[in-house]
Amino acid sequence: PLFFGSAIRNVGVKELLDNFIQLAPSPLSKPTDLREVNPNEQSFSGFVFKIQANMDPAHRDRIAFVRICSGKYRPGMNIYQARTKKKIKINNAVTFMAAQRTNLDEAYPGDIIGIHNHGTINIGDSFTEGEHINFVGIPNFAADIFRRVNLKDPMKSKALRSGLMQLCEEGATQMLALLNRNEFLLGAVGVLQFDVVKHRLEHEYGVKCELESTQYQVARWLSFKDPKDKQMFIDKMQSQVAYDHQESLVFIATSRVNLNLTQERWPDVEFMSTREINK
Repeated sequence: PLFFGSAIRNVGVKELLDNFIQLAPSPLSKPTDLREVNPNEQSFSGFVFKIQANMDPAHRDRIAFVRICSGKYRPGMNIYQARTKKKIKINNAVTFMAAQRTNLDEAYPGDIIGIHNHGTINIGDSFTEGEHINFVGIPNFAADIFRRVNLKDPMKSKALRSGLMQLCEEGATQMLALLNRNEFLLGAVGVLQFDVVKHRLEHEYGVKCELESTQYQVARWLSFKDPKDKQMFIDKMQSQVAYDHQESLVFIATSRVNLNLTQERWPDVEFMSTREINK
């Protein structure tokens, strides 16, 4: 279908929206780690696919965007957060139209709602009315470009950590805290992401820093079958081990050759280039 009209003159807008309702696909079933969730189910469920910091710079707020998969959102409802196994009360979910935000009275499958996040919600988190399920299919990719964060004003170290944590919650970059040194690395899959982080740190958090090149070239998340292997790996490889902002253990290699050799020496350790965000 091809539609012609003018939003400014309000010509053809109603026809476009009416036909969009008829032609656009309805919400589909979504897979979880236990079963598929059907949009016609009565019980509420949804997952976080995006977090945005400083939606209102005056209040330093963070909004978690939740896609509703089933049921109905109602103000004041208690929802269960699968990752933390806790219930939270949602009183004032919002929706956005350009720069305007509006409190929601109800929302249905396929709708996107914004809920205020105080650092307890991550991308990939699943919400239900009590069932312990996790929606799957939201990948996280290991970084292959790294920069060392060099703070210009040591008195701003707390603001730096807070800013990096909040920006990394959005998923554009990954903050890595090295085990054997009191410094941070930023990892990304594109150089432009570093420029964005540097600009936002200065203008939103008042932190000036330089991002320097490092010797690291590749990162892999680590998974251990035996807890003893984990501690042994950390003890022997601590100069190349870090924790990301979600407290997951990461191996950072100086080259692909270094990574391959380490994998050969530790055959019982899984080195992952991707992983589900909510794991």
